Amino acid sequence: MAKFLVLIDGEAGGWSADCGALTSAIRGGWAAVETDSTPRSEARSFCWSFESEHGPGEAYLHEDGTCLYLDSPESDAVRLAVVFRRLAPEGLDVVFCDEGYNFDVRLRPDVTDAELIELMTAN
Repeated sequence: MAKFLVLIDGEAGGWSADCGALTSAIRGGWAAVETDSTPRSEARSFCWSFESEHGPGEAYLHEDGTCLYLDSPESDAVRLAVVFRRLAPEGLDVVFCDEGYNFDVRLRPDVTDAELIELMTAN
């Protein structure tokens, strides 16, 4: 089960995350990124595995391209949420939450990692 989720809340209007753009963004921010494009389930249509100074992480994209499941340390999940938000069109409502819905943060298109951490702790 994912520790965190970043998802489109409501209708995506036909938009879905571009795996190539997401892969480029992830490779730009993390070392030793491995990809797996083998569909495993609805929730795991494309996978990224990576290492960071905080430990190993994994992100997997829902088959409809509107939800990214994150099994990673919190700091990496925050960075991935910001990356996903920046790839989504401005008009879409993007939400970041943890698996227990202890926080539920709507992300502005220009949100930064530091701002997102503040929003998470304010909830």
